[in-house]
Amino acid sequence: MIHSFVHEALPMRVRFGAKSLSALPEELDQIGLARVLVLCSPGQEDTAELVANALGGRCVGVLADAVMHVPSEVAENASTEAARVGADGCVTVGGGSAIGLGKAIALKHGLPIVAVPTTYSGSEMTPVWGLTTDGRKETGRDARVLPRSVVYDPDLTLSLPVSMSVTSGFNAIAHAVEALYAPDATPIISLMAQEGVRALASALPGIVADGSDAAARAGALYGSWLCGACLGATTMSLHHKLCHALGGTLNLPHAQTHTVVLPHALAFNQPATPDATTALTRVLPGEGGPADRLWHLAGELGAPRTLAELGMQESDIDRIADEVTSRSYGNPRPITHNAVAGLLRAAWAGERPSTEPGDKA
Repeated sequence: MIHSFVHEALPMRVRFGAKSLSALPEELDQIGLARVLVLCSPGQEDTAELVANALGGRCVGVLADAVMHVPSEVAENASTEAARVGADGCVTVGGGSAIGLGKAIALKHGLPIVAVPTTYSGSEMTPVWGLTTDGRKETGRDARVLPRSVVYDPDLTLSLPVSMSVTSGFNAIAHAVEALYAPDATPIISLMAQEGVRALASALPGIVADGSDAAARAGALYGSWLCGACLGATTMSLHHKLCHALGGTLNLPHAQTHTVVLPHALAFNQPATPDATTALTRVLPGEGGPADRLWHLAGELGAPRTLAELGMQESDIDRIADEVTSRSYGNPRPITHNAVAGLLRAAWAGERPSTEPGDKA
């Protein structure tokens, strides 16, 4: 059954393909940018220098300050640097940390962003920004932070470590999963979500088998594009709220946290999302419901499956449950403190996902 919907396409341009980095100057021409600041995370300077070289005299500097969850003080320093060098735009190189930092500058100064993703985070496809201040992560939507252009070059993902490739891929899958049962989902978004999950679930085992497999890398990047576009077009629910709380409050690693939490959040929502459950069952390998399939796939690919191994203490469970339930937001199934605490406890301990996590709290 097709329900009533409103579909609005986001105004952005995507260039996809091997060696597409060489066309980055053309993307700047499309926007009219002449002086850009290249942003990356510490340790990503080599890739950032490749980008800077491709830009030639248009690059006015490389700032390697991006870190997880975009601390407000880091965003403030980067904004000051962009103003100091007279940048008229930013090129973000890397994953969600670099893109998030570019979004913070765009939010303050209105500078256009061109994104060059090297992970599967999907942040480049969304108008969603996040800033962490005093241990609390705030998020919002603003058209100013949506990258004007995205250059997907699978060759730039070949150096992404296999373990990070897996968790980054699960991070992307999480975007599509929540989009399938979002209150503002549309037929187009649902098709993109299914295809994105299929592409990533198919590509990740190939990357684990051979990290230099160009076809698997391209397939994963293709899937992350679709999943990120789904996140950009729909409302986030319980899974993302949990991960924002865990990341902002406890500073847990972003992609790994998504990987651990996703099967548990999905299992909780499955009873209230029959259409999404059917769609995910169709595109995920394995037996059982989609939450079980994702949990087993994570284990088979060597990904973390407990919040404990990411640094969370059992004593943090109630604190995070309080934060997640302190604000109202859309979710297909009603949320209680007991259910969230039970879900977190199962994710902390690495238990099999349950549709009734509160029973174990």
